Amino acid sequence: MKEVVENPGKQAEEPRGRFVSSQKKPRLKSRYEETIAKGLMKDFGFGNYFEVPRLVKIVLNMGLGEATSNPKCIDHAVEELRSISGQQPVVTKARQSIAVFKLREGQKIGCMVTLRGNTMWEFLDRLIGIALPRIRDFKGISPRAFDGRGNFSMGVTEQIIFPEINYDKIDRIRGLNISIITTANSDEHGRALLKSLGMPFRS
Repeated sequence: MKEVVENPGKQAEEPRGRFVSSQKKPRLKSRYEETIAKGLMKDFGFGNYFEVPRLVKIVLNMGLGEATSNPKCIDHAVEELRSISGQQPVVTKARQSIAVFKLREGQKIGCMVTLRGNTMWEFLDRLIGIALPRIRDFKGISPRAFDGRGNFSMGVTEQIIFPEINYDKIDRIRGLNISIITTANSDEHGRALLKSLGMPFRS
């Protein structure tokens, strides 16, 4: 299903009681620059520091099929994604009408946010260190969810694994997709990068 974006995203103005990106260099970014990048350079025999794979951006997306019958759910999803990411999400719309899904062209069907810089590093640190361990019966992330070019995508079935979400204030359980875009030129390099950063891949 194709989507278009409404209202370009912007940095949120200090969400009340929620995550706000700091000006200090993120812990995970410092570890990457000081030790991880050097280790990857040695392991793969890169001749130049700029060949070492690095993070480019992280995209969070909530698809809301329920929006066709309950438009108000968009507002809840936007607020939740803003709390999780620390940035203002954009609302996505359907590009075409699909009768079987009762979908009209231009109808709001989800929201998304793109993280870069410090905000990206801080989100990944919280995802790996706090959110994923809160998944019930967690057994690790599939190491095969790469796209062939070193980019990784995963699905989260419950937004409540993020500590920024107040369980008592949500209207329903929702999932979201997380896409991690890297400069790696192969899945092997992308997997090594994320594993070095602490991504808990299943063996």
